Amino acid sequence: MTQPNDKEPPTVSPLVSILDFSFFYSGKKALNNINMDVAPKEVTALIGPSGCGKSTLLRSINRMNDTIEGITHTGDIRVADRSVFDPALPLTTLRRRVGMVFQKSNPFPKSIYENVIFGLRIAGEKKRSVLDETAEKSLRAAALWDEVKDRIHDSALGLSGGQQQRLCIARAIALQPEILLMDEPCAALDPFATMKIEELISELKKNYTIIIVTHNLQQAARCSDRTGFMYLGELLEYKKTEDIFTSPSHPQTEAYITGKMG
Repeated sequence: MTQPNDKEPPTVSPLVSILDFSFFYSGKKALNNINMDVAPKEVTALIGPSGCGKSTLLRSINRMNDTIEGITHTGDIRVADRSVFDPALPLTTLRRRVGMVFQKSNPFPKSIYENVIFGLRIAGEKKRSVLDETAEKSLRAAALWDEVKDRIHDSALGLSGGQQQRLCIARAIALQPEILLMDEPCAALDPFATMKIEELISELKKNYTIIIVTHNLQQAARCSDRTGFMYLGELLEYKKTEDIFTSPSHPQTEAYITGKMG
């Protein structure tokens, strides 16, 4: 069966598959029958007006919505062909495999070092050599090591906003996830800090599959390989980023990317 030109799946085997997925808050539908495949080691951007379901979809992939009362869903989300809703799959295992970076940086009131290795400590790792190696490796991967190596035991709360966000990325990748979810990671940052995060995203995709929610269309155009446009809880269009910005199929997509619709 041929695919419609507004939904062009990756040509490689997907790492994440979203299948006929609908999501409800206390019976109110927030997502309607989403179908989407995410290729490994690419950056996938989700764009669309506020309230269209971008963050709800993102947070469903590692079940961050589970903390909300009254949620239900139909359909499935699979990571490496295993349902994230499999009762035999512990949430801790899922979230170790699927890391998350939030809109507002949320460093713990601990040292830079303790922030990075927090997940490993919770997992029971006690070897100092492993913790030290992970801290340095993760901070290097987050392009932060050179800026903090001489004060790694100082409070993380003394870092700038952009540095704190990169620290949160280092904390996420310390657990060696396959997938990084980023929910508007630059929304609270100035243009220079945003540029540093975008450069980091481009570097991280060599080793991670990244899904990012952003209101910044230029950011989506610069950073992502594929883009999905969401509107009123539906995925209206999903294809290569260059194509969605130069030849959108839906009038709503065109209206949004040209600024005619907010």
